[in-house]
Amino acid sequence: MRIVEIDQGSGFCFGVVNAIQSAENELAKDGELYCLGDIVHNSQEVARLQQKGLITVNHEQLRSLRNKRVLLRAHGEPPETYQTAEKNSIRIIDATCPVVLQLQKKILKHYRELNPAESQIVIFGKAGHAEVNGLLGQTEGKAIVIEDKKDLEKIDFEKDIYLFSQTTMSVGDFKEIVGEIQNRINPERRFKSFDTICRQVANRIPNIGKFAAHHDLILFVAGEKSSNGKVLLAECKKANPNTHRISVPADINPDWLQGVETVGICGATSTPKWLMEEVARKIEEV
Repeated sequence: MRIVEIDQGSGFCFGVVNAIQSAENELAKDGELYCLGDIVHNSQEVARLQQKGLITVNHEQLRSLRNKRVLLRAHGEPPETYQTAEKNSIRIIDATCPVVLQLQKKILKHYRELNPAESQIVIFGKAGHAEVNGLLGQTEGKAIVIEDKKDLEKIDFEKDIYLFSQTTMSVGDFKEIVGEIQNRINPERRFKSFDTICRQVANRIPNIGKFAAHHDLILFVAGEKSSNGKVLLAECKKANPNTHRISVPADINPDWLQGVETVGICGATSTPKWLMEEVARKIEEV
């Protein structure tokens, strides 16, 4: 008999749980509720909440709203979003993750204190990612965003460097960037790095690797937009090459199950438990 196990460490992180709970609480009240951007990088969960009445809007659409309720998701937003809301009499339901909020405050504090002629703020993260956009906004768009070592050319190594990280980046990759900067910076300049990676997310990397190694087949359930999902998927593949990413149960290829005795199901911080449970049921049907 085939054994199917769902990784108990996978699923929504605290920030996502809080954002979804906030949305459901507001939707239980009378009136419309808008969300700025997808509440989570998982189209199935977004669709579930849309059925309850959640309306997803982008920043351009936000500027045309008046006297509405708008939820800000866990990723956080730049100051301009709050200014638009105040101008348009929009009531903000702020579900920014506390870890992200603390990081925004830390970056803002340093930005206000630094002399731009001598210092620069660098953010290690995915350019264009919602969280990074919010962090960049704390510096009026003046921070330098780097995704990997090739982006280090953007940095002026003759200035002081203050390095922060998007909360869902790999700890190992962050340490590698720190080492590269230490090797390149003018020894007379100051370099400070702040490991601002969320440990609830970072600790999933070694744990999910151990989980993946214990099964014949791994089905990693995540949306294509999930930054955290890409990191965890890579870790699964490293521990178990027989790993496949799927978005929905229908993505399962029956051929993958041939000769397989144990199947592990896991996912990103944006993957709902109910979706992983549907995948388990699908495997049992096959």
